[in-house]
Amino acid sequence: MSGHAAVTMGQNGIRPIGLLRAFALALVISAAPTVTQAEAKWLDDYSAALSAAEQTGRPVLVVFTGSDWCQHCRTLERNVLETETFLDWAEDRVVLLMIDLPQAGISLEERKARSKICVRYGVRSFPNTVLVAPDGTKITAQPGYHGQTASTYVAALDGHLPARSLATVGPRSVHHSLDAAVETARGSKRPVLVMVSRKGDAAATTRVASLMQDPEFESLARENFEVAQVPASEGEHRSADDEAVEALLGGADVAADTVEIVVTDDGHTPLFVEPAAGEPRQVVSGLRRFLATRQAGRTARR
Repeated sequence: MSGHAAVTMGQNGIRPIGLLRAFALALVISAAPTVTQAEAKWLDDYSAALSAAEQTGRPVLVVFTGSDWCQHCRTLERNVLETETFLDWAEDRVVLLMIDLPQAGISLEERKARSKICVRYGVRSFPNTVLVAPDGTKITAQPGYHGQTASTYVAALDGHLPARSLATVGPRSVHHSLDAAVETARGSKRPVLVMVSRKGDAAATTRVASLMQDPEFESLARENFEVAQVPASEGEHRSADDEAVEALLGGADVAADTVEIVVTDDGHTPLFVEPAAGEPRQVVSGLRRFLATRQAGRTARR
């Protein structure tokens, strides 16, 4: 038996199934609570899930389902998603999002909105599980359900989880906007340490997390800087923040798998620039030299 159900988009968005089969499935579904009923941890709004992912630094685990017509979806819920094994695994690793395209019970507008998310991630059959980075980038997908245990299912996902983002590692608040970091720095009288990488760059995210887990770097950043982690600007539609970051980098593109560290006071003038390509101690040494030179200059002006 196939481990997934194909989805055919028509006037109502989903291909109808036989009345007897639909009635039988409705009885099965009504006999047990759905995941969203059993656990309030599941979100059903895509934008809210991405916002939660950005705040926590965790990826979004999106489960695409058809609650009133997809038998394999219900089996996945019962054998995996409703188990203690899965819920314990998910609690501190991912943001949970369920995109449900039932045969009935949602408005045409909502159906169109959810169908767009399916198209965005190439979902053509249900159930389908997609792991999404906080910026909306697809990391990996597991189409269908083929009877795996909860342990096997989460183990397959575990291997694709990106390193924890900076926001979940460091003890101080990490800004995701250069303007916000500069504004905070005015009050704290600290320079801003900006970590710039390509949007959705998993290797760069791992490098950032490694830096923040290094005791020397973490201590230096916490005691001397306001820290911001921002992506390099892309495409034609750029914000003032994008333009400021591009100016700090001198118009140079950020290479793949690279993190550029820039220190600035005003968000426009770079005071220190160094790629975080080597060991954390090399980055720490460079930042210490910058702080020493900065202090010496201030002392000389007194």
